[in-house]
Amino acid sequence: MKKTFSFMLVMMIALTLVLSACGAKKNNEGGSATNGGTKVVSDETGKGIKIGMVTDVGGVHDKSFNESAWEALQRVTAETSADTKFLESKGEADLEPNLNSFVKEGYDLTWGIGFLFNDALAKVAAENPNAKLAVIDSVIEVPNVASIVFAENEGSFLVGVVAGLMTKTNKIGFVGGMEIPVIKNFEVGFKAGVAAVKPDATVKIDYAGDFGKPDLGKLSAATMYDAGVDIIFHAAGATGNGVFNEAIARKSAGDDVWVIGVDKDQSLEYGDEVTLTSMMKGVEAAVHKISKDVIAGTFAGGKIQKLGLKDDAVGLPETTKNLPEDVLAEVAKYKEKIISGEIKVPTA
Repeated sequence: MKKTFSFMLVMMIALTLVLSACGAKKNNEGGSATNGGTKVVSDETGKGIKIGMVTDVGGVHDKSFNESAWEALQRVTAETSADTKFLESKGEADLEPNLNSFVKEGYDLTWGIGFLFNDALAKVAAENPNAKLAVIDSVIEVPNVASIVFAENEGSFLVGVVAGLMTKTNKIGFVGGMEIPVIKNFEVGFKAGVAAVKPDATVKIDYAGDFGKPDLGKLSAATMYDAGVDIIFHAAGATGNGVFNEAIARKSAGDDVWVIGVDKDQSLEYGDEVTLTSMMKGVEAAVHKISKDVIAGTFAGGKIQKLGLKDDAVGLPETTKNLPEDVLAEVAKYKEKIISGEIKVPTA
């Protein structure tokens, strides 16, 4: 079963990149998903099925985490004609009411996207034992919740190797959203990767305290670039968009600075001129699979699925134009060492 899921995950991630390149249509809050013009013919198996998704505070158009999950549900609609819908959370106080909105309306599955849902989703699940729920980046061990977590520290180690080999100033940056365990996993994995290949490099760390404030991300990036940092890895949701905006402005002025994207291939959004590479996270593939399980009647609540390098659920994009062959070879070497257990990547 594990090998089957890993294969499915690889295929889904590959399809994700194809569909992203096609420019899937995005809807307003509460809007129903469409196929965005892609030539997907529905098999109608999802007729009458309703799947809801609640974003964290980064919003559905954060260009990374939440958007990946929403793109998965757009695909589910295109493929099966299931009714999929999202609600955005402007703050943590919105999480529980938004979840309850879908549950009380009788949705067949309700997603909570992100670690911030830990308490709210556990409470809603306990109060509604017949409702099916699923969560990304959190573990809720109750029979009606599917929990998906990722070894983001492993993928972050690999982009740390990239940053360590590619930096010209020996000064590297990390911008996080909120200082919570899942984002700390990005940080510690990234620092370990840098140290593995460039132990004398300095890694500057900053947390914006929010996933939905691009202006704070821009400020963090500006401070780091002014201090000589030439590569910044962000794990900050929509806040990270500000990091890209600052880098684009600096590039236009002739500065040799880069950003490492997160969750999806952010070069598709910001271009190869500023995106050194990205730490891909199979959020879309996981959301797609579990949602399709509900439609097929095979939803497995009460189970925890942890996905990492061995599942091809984290890591670099298949095509990375800015990385020379010797760097890619080093990345491949470290990937195999992590999968084999020779290297144990630290966690938070």
